Amino acid sequence: MSSSFGEKVKITIFGQSHSEGIGVVIDGLPVGEPIDMEEIQKFMKRRAPGRNAYSTPRKEEDMPRILSGLFEGKTCGAPLCAVIENTNTRSKDYDKLKDLPRPGHGDYTAWVKYQGANDYRGGGHFSGRLTAPLCFAGAVCMQILERKGIHVGAHILSIKGVEDTPFHGVQIQAEELEKIAQKEFPVQNDRAGEAMQAAILAAKEKLDSVGGIIECAVVGLPVGVGEPMFDGLESRLAAAVFAIPAVKGVEFGEGFGVAALFGSENNDSFYYEADGRVCTKTNHHGGSLGGISSGMPLLLRAAFKPTPSIGQEQETVSLEKRQKETLAVGGRHDPCIVPRAVPCVEAAVAVTLLDLLCRMER
Repeated sequence: MSSSFGEKVKITIFGQSHSEGIGVVIDGLPVGEPIDMEEIQKFMKRRAPGRNAYSTPRKEEDMPRILSGLFEGKTCGAPLCAVIENTNTRSKDYDKLKDLPRPGHGDYTAWVKYQGANDYRGGGHFSGRLTAPLCFAGAVCMQILERKGIHVGAHILSIKGVEDTPFHGVQIQAEELEKIAQKEFPVQNDRAGEAMQAAILAAKEKLDSVGGIIECAVVGLPVGVGEPMFDGLESRLAAAVFAIPAVKGVEFGEGFGVAALFGSENNDSFYYEADGRVCTKTNHHGGSLGGISSGMPLLLRAAFKPTPSIGQEQETVSLEKRQKETLAVGGRHDPCIVPRAVPCVEAAVAVTLLDLLCRMER
């Protein structure tokens, strides 16, 4: 199923943007793991809409209701199922999109693939709304990972060319990741964050949108996580991150920058730490060698396109009349989805890592 991911720890996401609810089933979680629902709610609030001027005004509480999988606050071995109600839909905003596909969206491809039976309201099952249950699953997995000493965190690296301070490939610490997670606008350099917000609001004034890049780091990951070839660490992480709507590129470590380097520049020299651990002096490889974790911080970046739903008039077609039309998208949309996508990237990474770790225990 295309809406399921994972082998040992498997998640299945269900629902549509304007259906009665959305949710996730998580199967294969380690048993007896305590789950702090207050911490989950704090995590999901970072993704929730309607909190500031640079996000959609659609307000949703995103309060997950647990149907199964927890007993006395701990995982009990049954699939963990959580449902999130959709309480603030305005489906009439999308009436004309049944016939006029939005440029940059999945409206047209979904219409063809599902022979016109697709739910076009708010993008249906293709909507960024479906990242709410992903964040629930990620928050659950992050709590389990943290008890294993593994910490996942991300920040906005850039928006419309305005750049934050990147993570240090070798010296990144869990405390640094936690500090960023506490911020409303998750950057390391707050002055850069202010400039990013100004760029978002300037695009909003022009009925336009902007994109950006999110950088994610994982510290405490042991050596040996990942499988050869198709189930390599990068392969599985990329598959999960690409499931987040609007992601158009994923890179690890030096990423595409390696193409401009000599081998002598790109190779990371090994050495022994005082405690006997093998480390590398630099981290161009981003914590993965041969698709397997090296024990160095895992670093990845995801590029997000500008929100395609914009108020400017764009050219499209009428699927019924088979003729050229114009469309200015109404409704409530983020002028930039990057700030709300930071926990989504963290969640996708956490779900993937817990699955790969559990595979090692077989």
